[in-house]
Amino acid sequence: MSERLRVGVIGAGRWSKTAHLPGFHRSPLCDLVAICDLDESLARGASERFDIPDVTTDAREILSRDDIDVVDVVTRGDHQELVFATLEAGKHCLVEKPVCHDYRDVWRAHELARSRGLKTKVGLTFRYAPAVMYMFDLIRQGFIGQPFIFNGYEQNSQWLDPDNPMDKRIHKQKPRGEPEWGTDLSREGITVSSLEGYGAPTIDIGLECVGSDLKEVVGRLANMVPFRRRTNLDTERERINIDDADMFMAEAENGALFSLQSSYVTVGNYPGIEARIFGSDGAIQVRLVEEFGVIQTIHTATPDAVEFVPREIPAEYFPPGFTEDDHWGTAFYGNLVQNFCEEIIAGGDTNQGDFAQSARVQEIINAAALSHRERRWVDLPLGDDIDGGQQSPY
Repeated sequence: MSERLRVGVIGAGRWSKTAHLPGFHRSPLCDLVAICDLDESLARGASERFDIPDVTTDAREILSRDDIDVVDVVTRGDHQELVFATLEAGKHCLVEKPVCHDYRDVWRAHELARSRGLKTKVGLTFRYAPAVMYMFDLIRQGFIGQPFIFNGYEQNSQWLDPDNPMDKRIHKQKPRGEPEWGTDLSREGITVSSLEGYGAPTIDIGLECVGSDLKEVVGRLANMVPFRRRTNLDTERERINIDDADMFMAEAENGALFSLQSSYVTVGNYPGIEARIFGSDGAIQVRLVEEFGVIQTIHTATPDAVEFVPREIPAEYFPPGFTEDDHWGTAFYGNLVQNFCEEIIAGGDTNQGDFAQSARVQEIINAAALSHRERRWVDLPLGDDIDGGQQSPY
């Protein structure tokens, strides 16, 4: 394929405008041709800002068009229905995490895409941060040697304030027909939220760092801020049993140890990711935290020089159109979009961060939730019983 890709985007909210749309708008490999949102004013605002010709409030109009090659699903809530509809329509698909709450459904989506010759990409944003891409290359070049230990952290204070609604959407009227998440107040009934929404991209980074699947996991989910507003329309706080903090540890098939902590009630700025990999020949630490105008850092150390020193990230790891004052979402997602376009245009089998990778990550999330619910180590791969409790769409 040599022509520019034609892209339709479903969803025109904050993350779409901050990350997805700037990436497509800046890429020399594609054109934005249509934008869809149930809130027409949001869609029209995005259309004007990013020079998108067509606006609709009906996702079916995007899927039915013959002049769209790629569909980007960036809606809040469950994505599964739109994902399968996109693939059935014969479109390459980019979707925000999670693809589906059950890892087996993610594998079904992957197999459907593969059977139709379609490329997929999941919003595992942080593997595309320049510092992380550079870290991956250093690992491939042998900098750390044999991987020993990975520590991953995804933490910020987004929901530390109990008056910040659990549902980030700005409602004009109360949502109807949606399940009331977090109403089961038992330990086993806690709704999965932080682990799935915020732990996922760090799990993804960790799997690349250790270069191996995990073989067993034990975890704990916790609800540190039990009372909060449910939506922007609620004036009173209510008891919502949702995991806003969690930890798990695991062993990889190659013997490496793996730990992860995610939380959105821990003091700190966005995006709040730290990835640390230690091996026989060296160690690398990456921080993706917006502090004092800096959005990312990478430090390395070796056995004969154990003090960690900063490294400059080479220019080739930055996306098209990058500027020093870019928001972290714009800077990182620009690489994701560019990479996806390059993979589609090149053809072949190369497809990083695809539905298969997302299924690996989702299976670990399901296993950690099951470990919490049943108070035990859980072996991977999972069997048929993977019920880890409710998953939040927020």
